[in-house]
Amino acid sequence: MWLWRISLSVILASRCALTDALEFASIDNYDVLPYIDPLIGSANGGNVFPGASLPYGMAKAGADTDSSSNQGGFAYDGSNVTGFSSMHDSGTGGSPSLGNFPLFPHVSCDNDEVNGCIYPKKSRATPYVPDSVKASPGYFALSLQTGVQVEMTAAQHTSLFRFNFPECSKPLILLDLSDLSDSRQDNATIVVQQGKGRMTGSGRFLPSFGSGSYTLHFCADFHSSGPVRDSGIFVDARASTDVHELTVSRGINGYPLPGGAFIRHEASTDRVIQARVGVSFISPAQACAHAENEIGDFDFDATHKAAVERWSEKMRSIRVSRTGVQPSVLTNFYSGIYRTLINPQNYTDENPLWKSSEPYFDSFYCLWDSFRSQIPFLIIFDPNAVAQMNPADPDIAGFTQGGSNADNILADAYVKGLKNGIDWTAGYEAVKKDAEQEPFDWSNEGRGGLESWKNLHYIPVEDFDHLGFGTMTRSISRTLEYSYNDFTIAQMARGMNLTIDAEGYEKRSQSWKNLFDANQTSYLNGTNTGFTGFFQPKYLNQTWGYQDPLKCSNIDNSGSVCSLQNNGAETFESSIWEYQFFVPHDMAALIVMLGGPSTFVKRLDFLHDQNITYIGNEPAFLTVYQYHYAGRPAKSTARVRTYIPNYFSPTPSGLPGNDDSGAMGSFVAMSMMGLFPNPGQSVYLITVPFFESISIISPLTGKTATVHVVNWAQFSAANSTGSTGFIQSATLNGKPYTRNWVSHDFFTEGQNLALTLGADEGAWGTRPEDVPPSLSTGSSPQSIVRTMVGEVDQNGFSDRPVMGNHQVIEGHVRHARHHGHLSGGTSGFESLER
Repeated sequence: MWLWRISLSVILASRCALTDALEFASIDNYDVLPYIDPLIGSANGGNVFPGASLPYGMAKAGADTDSSSNQGGFAYDGSNVTGFSSMHDSGTGGSPSLGNFPLFPHVSCDNDEVNGCIYPKKSRATPYVPDSVKASPGYFALSLQTGVQVEMTAAQHTSLFRFNFPECSKPLILLDLSDLSDSRQDNATIVVQQGKGRMTGSGRFLPSFGSGSYTLHFCADFHSSGPVRDSGIFVDARASTDVHELTVSRGINGYPLPGGAFIRHEASTDRVIQARVGVSFISPAQACAHAENEIGDFDFDATHKAAVERWSEKMRSIRVSRTGVQPSVLTNFYSGIYRTLINPQNYTDENPLWKSSEPYFDSFYCLWDSFRSQIPFLIIFDPNAVAQMNPADPDIAGFTQGGSNADNILADAYVKGLKNGIDWTAGYEAVKKDAEQEPFDWSNEGRGGLESWKNLHYIPVEDFDHLGFGTMTRSISRTLEYSYNDFTIAQMARGMNLTIDAEGYEKRSQSWKNLFDANQTSYLNGTNTGFTGFFQPKYLNQTWGYQDPLKCSNIDNSGSVCSLQNNGAETFESSIWEYQFFVPHDMAALIVMLGGPSTFVKRLDFLHDQNITYIGNEPAFLTVYQYHYAGRPAKSTARVRTYIPNYFSPTPSGLPGNDDSGAMGSFVAMSMMGLFPNPGQSVYLITVPFFESISIISPLTGKTATVHVVNWAQFSAANSTGSTGFIQSATLNGKPYTRNWVSHDFFTEGQNLALTLGADEGAWGTRPEDVPPSLSTGSSPQSIVRTMVGEVDQNGFSDRPVMGNHQVIEGHVRHARHHGHLSGGTSGFESLER
């Protein structure tokens, strides 16, 4: 069945496992919700949605501001409030998306005339009282300087707003047919029922970071102890109570014509008016049905309580010890987890392109970011949701930033054994199509340049591509990402016993070697960095091009163009210096190519110490941990202790950049747990956690995995770095354990990892046989030793198969109905409506 069904015995086993783990790790079973602060990242470009939502909720009730950083709706930066709306994304860059059909309350209109109120968004913008802002899971509130206090909560498809007006008010509440970025297209409509004041309507809008458009519908009802006074519509700055239907055009000069409806109520003793807004991608009638079914009685407190219970249940499976830990560290950790559960959004029964009861998730805004840690975290924490997300990927198009990075997400779920509701045969067909068939528009799906990829085994700069069309840049980063994509496809092929495919894609995954120029140097401020050998662009005729290895780095102040522009660089949003480490599937071969473990560590140090990388951009994530592959796991721990407290703090301005739909939140959570993933592989890199103990229940098995620092009291830090020690020894299930990584079985089998710390870097995890597997070394410790000490073939690589933890997955059939290609960047079914 599609919906996750857990037997009573599993539930009881899960609860007993939690009790056992708490006893083992001395963790009290406390309420974690007080340690969640949704306002983290709501300023300083974090662009986090801080409003009210359920986990993966479609309805997201929040305030919208006129800030230049209002991608999440509300920005805690002193900007003005323009409305309160029910649809939002979280943590995204680019222009804002959603924020459709905002409400706005006026205390009263001049001379008590409807034309005495201000209707256009820019003109009605009102400051909020900074100290009035409150946020917690399922709740958001603030007060406007006009004296109106606004509270909000949410169900799955419905928002509930509670407007508390000051004394002597004659309130008017308007609903505006706009969105955050004023992207409304064609005609939008609204109808107001006289007497009742119900507002229904629709509008077509543009996505932020994607092509096409989408149509959204709404149903707004108002409830007050006072009767409806009157209602009507407004166009631009004028209003009328005589007209109750409106169709408004897009407008002129690129700015949508303001239009919408309003309602006024007679005075009530409690001065409260509630607004219930249902939303739907199907119809206004479905939006009304959602509202009536989910919040039928306008009970704000009950709706809020239900939201809190949903969040409590979702957070139940993970606990950390509070011993010797500052509350701010706990807030940083649990809030990071919270942000991973805001996007993507569960749009089941809300897909307008085909009728189906199958689970459907959307708003995968940042796959290029989220494949690195957010989705891997959810595979541990909420695998049921990931199993429901993955079947949607073949049906969704969106901007591709480099490779076909949804391949990575599907493969990661596959090698870690997810099976509920996923037809892996159809999934494999989709990822293979990415690798073999170039779409006409590869800016929105799949990959471009496949003729060159197959024949030259790299993407050339200034490629000749007559099979499809897209932005002809990023030849280096696309080559590296395509190599990794092909590796992840090979993992699925091996698990399905498709040996010929597996061997072919493993071979193609080594194509990153073809852009490595062994003679290329790099200069910083006119001084040779002392390192030789970097990736460089290469032309169709196989001659070398040139890009400064520091171009598009964090310290490049030359105004380089580094994104999806037609004149962009050959690396996407990062430098060659950083991309030189992006061979996550064959780190052993990369280390040999870069001069061996010692030189590799020096290069990593240079990358971080010279601020070439920036932790606010996701390609930096894995570089923090790649010391493990050179046998220096203590240096990974040291890097984590630098980045988390210095760049991630539990404040509105506490993120180093866009949260990218929970990518930053998951980096914080997994870093503080001391287990960080290398996606597409059953590998988690071990560092010293920020807590004495961590327990994680597997929703798949009901078993509890634990990490415990044996001598925590000796090394716990009084600040936000967690501890001061380094791992000296470890046991796994009571037996000595020297590897510096664990497999996914650690979580599903409920294993126990105990760490003993010392003051200095020790020998633990440093031997060649202790490092994680690579494509060129396979699963044999002896092969790892041979490669690390230089016993390799004439090309510097072994052809041994990769280690894997594969299981053939059974599930329901789901066929790709539309594209079949997978997106690598943002997505949304609205992108298909073109």
